[in-house]
Amino acid sequence: MSQKVLLNSTEVNITLHRLACQLLENHTSFHNTVLIGMQPRGIFLARRLATMLEDVYKVNNLHLGHLDITFYRDDFRRSDKPLAANQTEINFIVEDKRVVLIDDVLFTGRSIRAALTALQSYGRPESVELLTLIDRRFSRHLPIQPDYRGRQVDAINNEKVKVCWLENDGEDAVYLINN
Repeated sequence: MSQKVLLNSTEVNITLHRLACQLLENHTSFHNTVLIGMQPRGIFLARRLATMLEDVYKVNNLHLGHLDITFYRDDFRRSDKPLAANQTEINFIVEDKRVVLIDDVLFTGRSIRAALTALQSYGRPESVELLTLIDRRFSRHLPIQPDYRGRQVDAINNEKVKVCWLENDGEDAVYLINN
């Protein structure tokens, strides 16, 4: 097994600032925009972006939520082990809001499809955009593309992209792992 660094800590920070600035360009005041991080790993990216938008770029009244998609996935019954759902925390109305759905890695698109279905339980947004730190562009099973991407990676199927967050993994880094 070999491992290659795709983004180090400095590059992760630069990429987060770029994504935050792209969000600011398209949403300016965020008065009608909400950020929703997908459980389990998208919430780290969503929290980081929300903190950066509030602290560095002085965005006020930013709404941040977390969405669990466990039982909306098309493969959730394919395992013999019991599933453990994560917590959904959406303490605001998504009806007629501009939703930015956030996940760390876009791979096949199946998780995003599940998130779109799960999101319907909370209302009908005006629009939904997708922000992802890593876009594995040659592995899509569904016609889903990010509106905001940190980095595009050409990884083949036996390679895995691992995103590490300081608050969860002890470092900020993105690795390409070849099994």
